[in-house]
Amino acid sequence: MDPSALKSPELQYFLNQEKERAMINEMVGKLTSACWDKCITGTPGSKFSSSESNCLSNCAQRYMEMSLMIVKRFQSMQ
Repeated sequence: MDPSALKSPELQYFLNQEKERAMINEMVGKLTSACWDKCITGTPGSKFSSSESNCLSNCAQRYMEMSLMIVKRFQSMQ
């Protein structure tokens, strides 16, 4: 492969998109694991109870808010 091709804007854009996609997938995995462990106390049935559903929703919202706050904090430090 031509070394100059590694610096092409298209390749850099693609790599950045893939990094973002990987970060999002990792965050969703962590969110799912953390919120599931916190909110689902028994064996799940065919649907969540209202308390489980509310807990999952609140947990996911808090997780996303904290993640956003951390990202903004790191960006302000740069």
